[in-house]
Amino acid sequence: MKVQGMGMLGLFVVVIFILVRAGNAQLNAFLVNCGSNSSVIVNGRKWIGDSSPGNNITLSSHGIEASSATFNGDPVYAPLYKNARLFIDRLNYTFQVPQGRYFLRLHFYPLVFEHYDANVSYFSVSANGLKLISEFNIPGEIIQKNEFLLGGNSSFSSLVKEYIFNVDTNVLVVDFIPSKGTFGLVNAIEVIPVADNLFAESVKKVGGNGANASLDFGKRGLQTVYRLNVGGGRIRPDQDKEFWRLWEVDSGYMINPDAGSEISNQSAIVYASPNDTSVAPLLVYESARTMSNSQVTEKRFNMSWKMEVDPGFDYLVRLHFCELQFNVSSQRNFRIYINNRTAADNVDLFMRAGGKNRAYHEDYFDVTSPATNNLWIQLGPDSSASAAGTDALLSGLEVFKLSRDGNLAYVQRYGNLELKKSSQTLKLWVAIGAGIASIAIAAAIVALMFWLFRKPRAKDAEGKKTSPGWRPLFLHESTANAKGSLRYQNPSALGTSITGRHFTFAEIKAATNNFDESLVIGVGGFGKVYKGELEDSTLAAIKRANPQSQQGLKEFETEIELLSKLRHRHLVAMIGFCDEANEMILVYEFMANGTLRSHLFGSDLPSLTWKQRLEVSIGAARGLHYLHTGSERGIIHRDVKTTNILLDENFVAKMADFGLSKTGPSLEHTHVSTAVKGSFGYLDPEYFRRQQLTEKSDVYSFGVVLFEVLCARAVINPTLPKDQINLAEWAMKNQRQKSLETIIDPRLRGKYSPESIKRYAEIAEKCLADEGKSRPTMGEILWHLEYVLQLQEAWLRENAEEVTITDSHPLTPLNDDESGAQVPTNLETQGDLDAQDKEGESEHVI
Repeated sequence: MKVQGMGMLGLFVVVIFILVRAGNAQLNAFLVNCGSNSSVIVNGRKWIGDSSPGNNITLSSHGIEASSATFNGDPVYAPLYKNARLFIDRLNYTFQVPQGRYFLRLHFYPLVFEHYDANVSYFSVSANGLKLISEFNIPGEIIQKNEFLLGGNSSFSSLVKEYIFNVDTNVLVVDFIPSKGTFGLVNAIEVIPVADNLFAESVKKVGGNGANASLDFGKRGLQTVYRLNVGGGRIRPDQDKEFWRLWEVDSGYMINPDAGSEISNQSAIVYASPNDTSVAPLLVYESARTMSNSQVTEKRFNMSWKMEVDPGFDYLVRLHFCELQFNVSSQRNFRIYINNRTAADNVDLFMRAGGKNRAYHEDYFDVTSPATNNLWIQLGPDSSASAAGTDALLSGLEVFKLSRDGNLAYVQRYGNLELKKSSQTLKLWVAIGAGIASIAIAAAIVALMFWLFRKPRAKDAEGKKTSPGWRPLFLHESTANAKGSLRYQNPSALGTSITGRHFTFAEIKAATNNFDESLVIGVGGFGKVYKGELEDSTLAAIKRANPQSQQGLKEFETEIELLSKLRHRHLVAMIGFCDEANEMILVYEFMANGTLRSHLFGSDLPSLTWKQRLEVSIGAARGLHYLHTGSERGIIHRDVKTTNILLDENFVAKMADFGLSKTGPSLEHTHVSTAVKGSFGYLDPEYFRRQQLTEKSDVYSFGVVLFEVLCARAVINPTLPKDQINLAEWAMKNQRQKSLETIIDPRLRGKYSPESIKRYAEIAEKCLADEGKSRPTMGEILWHLEYVLQLQEAWLRENAEEVTITDSHPLTPLNDDESGAQVPTNLETQGDLDAQDKEGESEHVI
């Protein structure tokens, strides 16, 4: 009874302490309703007007009290966001506060008042000399935040900027400075005391091998960049009574929300340490994400969150955990990765927290590269641990930016708007531009009508009139200007346009030496591709369509439509076209190093190193990821293979040949129903069975490419034993039997990191899952490949001398003895396979 009594007494003391501390926090807090002389109640809290008498707030100048009757955001905040304090000159708020650490929250809503338009408002903010915001535009940042969210269904209409810093005097001055010729506004301000134990002075350093970093919070300020409730719903400020923090839903920041399932447990959760009561509300720990999702492959992917951050700053990452399922240790072990580096391994939640249903957190310090504007956080299996399961769990996630030299500000650029321009100047130039554009459009229409009615019948190269025959689609939908450039208005659902140089047929003939057969570098269902040299000595690939091939015409028109709207470093670019003399010709950038396949086998070209192969794989993945995500419905390539991955003079990989590509499904559909087309050996079996095309069909084909890169052999080779004919089947068999290294390209021996090969093969294996829903997205594949490259680069640095000695011997093409009959033994056999591939490319019908 005595022990129980002491326990009850201790609990009573803790409760009283929390209540007293909360009371003191509220006593010293300021909740300011800006641009008003009256108070409002929001979320049960009283917000005092900044011009109300006796509010203990000093305004340096009155500014403008703006108000609006319209508001389309969260109705809870309407009383605060329907009015604002506008300022065209410098304005500061002065608060009398005790010394200590404080939350400062600034609320912004793009309120429109009279002729003041928030779209052209730019201003900066500092607090006690700490720079918080520089050249800030409210609508611009709202748009950027909505566009970044990976879920794509965000609808933020306002912003709350939160900062944490020490006040070492009895005065807090928040200074607002408008950019020259513009204005600024603020809707509400919160000043709330922070518990001393909210942050530790020393935290774990990412990639520091267990070392800690001293953060010196007494001199550095923080900005809350992200605060996410992982696996649960949105937590409103009134549900976080300690500090009235907002916790957003995490799914919009996940690369693949299906990689983790949501779990919850509302049983008696307690803090692992009495000092953690201010870290996060218990509501955060009642839900979580785990990797145990039956819809994901057996060897599960990391759960991955991607967040946009300002480059050039240090970041504090806080992860919240609570074991909700297991009541013994060694049941869940995982690793934590931050920006591709290991932050922690062998994480056993039960052991670290001291039991089940015990809430705790861990902080990590990360130095972000000045060139990086994304922060990646992954939780994944720890295969080296001896746990019964390799699952992972996360309950909450916070990211804080740390100040450097008294600065937390980062100048944002919003689209093409120039900063520091007055609204009057901007409107003037918009009006001038609109007038010029109207005149130009009218002139173009008149010229088009005149050209259409007066255009003579086309003549061929000999000057004879030709019959219309089949004509390029854009010849009926185009206009040409005096400089020879043509813009094609696509009548299809894509609604895009073609821009490029308009070549004459004479220029094309000159570039190809009158279509010299020795310059042919490719043949397909559309016709031939020639290596050409333009008049400015630029090399180009010139694709001449065959009028007799209706299949080629269809593919050609598809390629026109897609290349009109696609521009990416890892997609082959179109230079221009020719539509004279009944011809249909496209001109592309020339890829000096040809196809990826030619550097793997079947030619006398030197073999690519493992690092080069990884870089090429990453480039191709980036191109496909752009296809899948770069437009509203995405583009499915439908013919991913090593002959359609081209390499430029620097071995930068680019996807090519979009003749079979299809626009992805609309939002209300999960797939595109279409006839099965593609190339043998790369074809998605699910697509073949169901005739339902999805982006995961490209993923399957890319998985075959990954194994082809690793093994350096044809995907279909009928000269091999029956179980080796199909590369995908053979590689998967060896992968499952843990014998993949026996079929790897022998020319790579001794020149690769075993761990990088292991991870690479795991990615390829996941791509070849039988069901599309179990395959990763191209975004996930891209991240994992980049991680594999980092493993290889680290291994190369550690083994630089040994690899250099090995690489001093030139690589030679494979032969029977080296490969164990894994690849064609001579160029004659390879020629037969090339002919077979060309035949398949002519039809593309399986």
